[in-house]
Amino acid sequence: MRLDRLGLVSLSHVNDPATAAIFPGDPPLTLDTVATIERDGYYLRAIRAGEHTGTHWGAPGHFTDGAALADDLDVRDLFRPAVKIDVRDRCAADADYRVGVADLMDWERRHGRIPDESVVVLWTGWDRRWGTGAFANLDADGVPHQPGFALEAVQWLVDTGRIGHRGGTGTDTFGPDPGTDATYAVSRLVYRRHRISLEVLANLAALPATGAYVLCGGAINRAGSGSTALIYGLIPPPPGDG
Repeated sequence: MRLDRLGLVSLSHVNDPATAAIFPGDPPLTLDTVATIERDGYYLRAIRAGEHTGTHWGAPGHFTDGAALADDLDVRDLFRPAVKIDVRDRCAADADYRVGVADLMDWERRHGRIPDESVVVLWTGWDRRWGTGAFANLDADGVPHQPGFALEAVQWLVDTGRIGHRGGTGTDTFGPDPGTDATYAVSRLVYRRHRISLEVLANLAALPATGAYVLCGGAINRAGSGSTALIYGLIPPPPGDG
């Protein structure tokens, strides 16, 4: 395959303390200058952030005791086929929308079966809210109102092999759970086995509904629960085109 025929898109937000939405209870993002070219001959900043600040991926051990952590994964775990489920219209009408099995089956009628061991990405439209209070969408009690997967939908994806044992979920919100579910039932199911979760994704308009792959970068911290990340969408050329 010719590399100039390969589509490559960034699915990551820029980490900026002025715009970053922080999940309630997580540490703030700070970028402190510790060296300057004028004073030290080089420019350097110290970074403080949670492992799940901004665009990031989570390792199975984020929710499953004894499961694989960041340094237990290999590149195959972080390079997966991906599909995108566009539910922006439903989420615009209901910030607490839960994507169900019927939504996934409707997508398959239009696009074909979700490949086994995929990352299934929800495009809720929340990526356009980044940098505003509408992203966290907190109510008066500090509860975030964001769409997510219905638990039975993820169970169906698991049972049918569509996310299998080493696929996962993705979303442009804080995570795969509906924001009002403080039990994290969806996350606890996703992170079983060797599955991952991609969260706070950006630029999902550039990711096709099917046929793409996701590649997750970021620091591999010892015993990490995941990593802030550069996440890329790789789009192969059409068959016969290079």
